[in-house]
Amino acid sequence: MLTKVGPNRYRLEKQGDMLVEGQVFLSDALREQLGDDDSLKQLRDVACLPGVFKHVLGMPDMHSGFGMPIGGVFAADAHTGVVSAGAVGMDINCGVRLLATDVPAASLSTKALRQLMLSFESRIPTGIGKKTQYAEFRGNALQDIFVQGAKTVVDKGYGMRADLAVTEEEGQMPGADPEALTKTAHKRAEQLGTLGGGNHFIEFCAVSQIMDEEVAKTFSLRGGALVILIHSGSRGLGHQTCTDFSRLMLEAAPRYGLRLPSKGLAAVPIKSPEGERYLAAMSCAVNYAFANRQLMAHAAREALSEVIGTKSNEVRQVYDVAHNIAKFEMHFGQKVLVHRKGATRALPPGHPQNPLQYQSTGHPALLPGDMARGSYVVVGTPLLDETFFSVNHGAGRKMSRSEARRKISEAELRDNLGTVLVNARNLKAVVDEAPAAYKDIDEVTGVLAELGMTRLVARFKPLAVIKGEDDE
Repeated sequence: MLTKVGPNRYRLEKQGDMLVEGQVFLSDALREQLGDDDSLKQLRDVACLPGVFKHVLGMPDMHSGFGMPIGGVFAADAHTGVVSAGAVGMDINCGVRLLATDVPAASLSTKALRQLMLSFESRIPTGIGKKTQYAEFRGNALQDIFVQGAKTVVDKGYGMRADLAVTEEEGQMPGADPEALTKTAHKRAEQLGTLGGGNHFIEFCAVSQIMDEEVAKTFSLRGGALVILIHSGSRGLGHQTCTDFSRLMLEAAPRYGLRLPSKGLAAVPIKSPEGERYLAAMSCAVNYAFANRQLMAHAAREALSEVIGTKSNEVRQVYDVAHNIAKFEMHFGQKVLVHRKGATRALPPGHPQNPLQYQSTGHPALLPGDMARGSYVVVGTPLLDETFFSVNHGAGRKMSRSEARRKISEAELRDNLGTVLVNARNLKAVVDEAPAAYKDIDEVTGVLAELGMTRLVARFKPLAVIKGEDDE
């Protein structure tokens, strides 16, 4: 049962096999929209996992997923708890990178925007199943990517060392071991420097509103300037790793006396050989995703240079943040493994894990909306301690892809987009990504801001969007 306990707050009452209660953050409108979505049952299932710590969490963009809801967060005791591949997700380290410029967005004509899109696409393949165009990142060369992530890419000249300082984990998750990956996963790792399909995108935007001038200045965000959002992850490697280890965990769980609430939440003890192997394999996929977005950021810089003459150092990386990941962290004086699935970390000012230049502000959390309504940059406040310093990862889906394809017409999508350019030759191919398929980003982002848990920094308006056709 979901009980309202205050403005924008609901409690998922502890019942049955639940070991802890749930905390869900929703406005009244989002609660009504959620209805009896499967995500509530999935969150109850998460609360049944051994070693679950304090409470399970539903973010304002929560909707049903595989095992754990997208927009779900839970922490497991590092010594007695479990790790679940399904609670991290299929696209390990799907995340967002933000690049900032001083280019006035209003100075870019429709022709220039289309040229930017074409220039980027000439460097980065889009859509499912595409292979890397970077010959040096195939075969054995991938071993360094698995272990060192974005650092390997920067060392080869794709980007700047300053990019690493403003990437979560500095673009290199510790504990990676390529031997932990299956042979099938290795075979699916030749997609480095590709965008993918589904909700992955690169977006050229204008900074349409600054809400916090001081913080925005620290983040190099200026009103009216062109910024670039890159949203992608670990591609087939991450999907295969989740698939492989969900199967392995399902088979291994009975050996540890675990009763699983659902197949999608297959889990094993963190300290087990299977658990340790998963975390080593997951870290490889995390590093691969950081490297992938690093290559795409390099391609975006090259496209800007080719079309409008900007220099690479004039395109500054603001931040790169993951939203499908499991990480060991300290919360409430205890070491825990925090699973964030469709949720983003947002460390408050003064937290020691913030990049040096963001110590006084907290690091940016990047929250994409949809192709028409825009995106936000926010920062966390100390009140986020109850969510293990986690926030929503964007607007969140309101319709499944199949429902969107049934209900939304190509004409409706075209009307919603207005002047926003989209690379798809046939809009019908991306109708499942229509704005109507997503929750209202203003409503979703406002939930935690109204509680004082986040501060709004800036809002972006889309100008041109590159999507890869087909779902992943």
